[in-house]
Amino acid sequence: MSDVVYTSRVTLERVKGPLRIAHLPGERQPVAFSAHGAIAEHYKVDPAKLGESHAATLDYVIAATAG
Repeated sequence: MSDVVYTSRVTLERVKGPLRIAHLPGERQPVAFSAHGAIAEHYKVDPAKLGESHAATLDYVIAATAG
């Protein structure tokens, strides 16, 4: 087995409901994650209570995989 090359240091702050703020390496500004559209509907989250819409963690996983 090879040596560990990289360890990602991420902090995550839960704000309210599905809204989370992530502090990611390589990003100057925190990244907001939440739920929207069909994802919010699936988890029975009222979009009106979310306020501003943000990408879900699933959206980032899909983007990273496709990229």
